[in-house]
Amino acid sequence: MKSTLAKLIEEKAQLFVGNTRSTSSVNLSETDLKLIQRKKELLGKRSAEIVKCKTNAQIIGKNELNGKIHLDYHVHYQYLIRQNKNLYIEEQCEERKAIFSANQLISDCEVPKKIETHYETMDREILEEETRDFKYNRLAAVQYAERWWNDYNPKYKKFTDNCTNFISQCLHAGGAPMYGYPNRSKGWWMQNNNWSYSWTVANSLRWYLTGSRRGLQAKEVSSPKKLLLGDIICYDFEGDGRFNHNTIVVAKDYEGYPLVNAQTQNSRMRYWSYYDSTAYTPNIKYKFFHIINN
Repeated sequence: MKSTLAKLIEEKAQLFVGNTRSTSSVNLSETDLKLIQRKKELLGKRSAEIVKCKTNAQIIGKNELNGKIHLDYHVHYQYLIRQNKNLYIEEQCEERKAIFSANQLISDCEVPKKIETHYETMDREILEEETRDFKYNRLAAVQYAERWWNDYNPKYKKFTDNCTNFISQCLHAGGAPMYGYPNRSKGWWMQNNNWSYSWTVANSLRWYLTGSRRGLQAKEVSSPKKLLLGDIICYDFEGDGRFNHNTIVVAKDYEGYPLVNAQTQNSRMRYWSYYDSTAYTPNIKYKFFHIINN
């Protein structure tokens, strides 16, 4: 089983590279093939290509059910991407499940990440308390995003859907001050094993950044090209007005578009559009927030 799984992972890795086509006896799912094709289409539109793909896989669970062996495993992909004459490494992690019957692989798929569906409302700003001035340290925010994109800082509570908690930590590492404790629907904070909706809920952070007039503040801009390192992108995958994901800009590609880090499906230096994500839909909407000094 392990050798079959290793062969499957290696085949998938090689399909990301150049014009490689599947010739292995180990068949990938239609979903995986479509996602690989979409990633290569996205790279092609950017005049870029993957020149090497390295993987590291680890089995994290095994159980038997109805005579079938279920293997849960984690895969870390590293893509060496060439765009024009520039090279950079994008990284992405997947949790997957493979099912074997009589030592034959019968199913292999990514374990879908739960899309955020809770949308607690935030109180609009009432200027009744002061917060300290701050100058946003973009380098510190990016350094934090690079250190923790695929790990969890024990100083903070970890959530099943950790994307917004991670982004809030990055912003706080850049010097953004907390305020509003202990009112969950007010301000932006995590304190004493409690937290505001805006700290942990994607739609609430988007709502907060749209209206904040003190502490952490942002200006919405019209294009991802206008963002700087340490700025934030919010994603509404279904296009229904309720945002369910956030990322932080950690670099720019050769054409000046953002590369982002994120958690939930842990990713590093990923192209900002998320066209290669299983969560992507043609109805996707974005908001681009430039963090400003207070």
